[in-house]
Amino acid sequence: MSQLFYQKESSSTNDEISQVLLYPHSNFVGLYTFNQTKGRGQYGNTWASQPEQNLAYTIAIKTDDIKLDNFLFNYYTATTIREFIAKLTEKTVKIKWPNDIILNNKKVVGILIEKKKFNGERYYIVGVGINILQEKFDEISNAGSIYTQTGDKFDLKIVTDNLHGFLTEKFKNTASEDDVLESFNLNLFRKDQISVFEIDGKRQNGIIRKADKKGEIWIEFEDGLHSFYHKEIKLLY
Repeated sequence: MSQLFYQKESSSTNDEISQVLLYPHSNFVGLYTFNQTKGRGQYGNTWASQPEQNLAYTIAIKTDDIKLDNFLFNYYTATTIREFIAKLTEKTVKIKWPNDIILNNKKVVGILIEKKKFNGERYYIVGVGINILQEKFDEISNAGSIYTQTGDKFDLKIVTDNLHGFLTEKFKNTASEDDVLESFNLNLFRKDQISVFEIDGKRQNGIIRKADKKGEIWIEFEDGLHSFYHKEIKLLY
């Protein structure tokens, strides 16, 4: 049963989703706030957000209903949210491996996927932070908002309702493994372009060629193709 709950303030919607998973068979239950005080990103990073400017949203999906493995589910989530943002803005939107959403060269969406057990059920806890109306960011930050990147202002509540409906339908009917991987690579940020990477504190040029179903990114350097897991390499942009 799909339901959507609102909190005026939340430390982290991923942490507090358990408060609204009231029944053992709850599924596709969403929780959102426009004032998240202790947001978390992937791999221990933080996700800072100004009150009443952006959306923090989490949806809980029973793992038994998802036929994709963890890496491909991560890719599928990223491609689905990319599609939502592209339709919303009518702009080209890309995915920075492994799952940041990029609009006009700025990160506007962060995704955090966790696995947790509630009421005897195992869930994917999918957290999505979308910068929607925020106007100012750190000068050296790679972050932006839908407003800074398009000049368009969207109603936070309407975006939330539409996102929840869109994701619920997409997660009820996931794509095949081949389609997920194809879509992810088709929309991969800076794919087949010369880019600067940082590896062990050193910078060098390379070209992103593909992401694979094991969660690795393949990058071509002067000495050939090399694969990396997240945090082993950093794309500078």
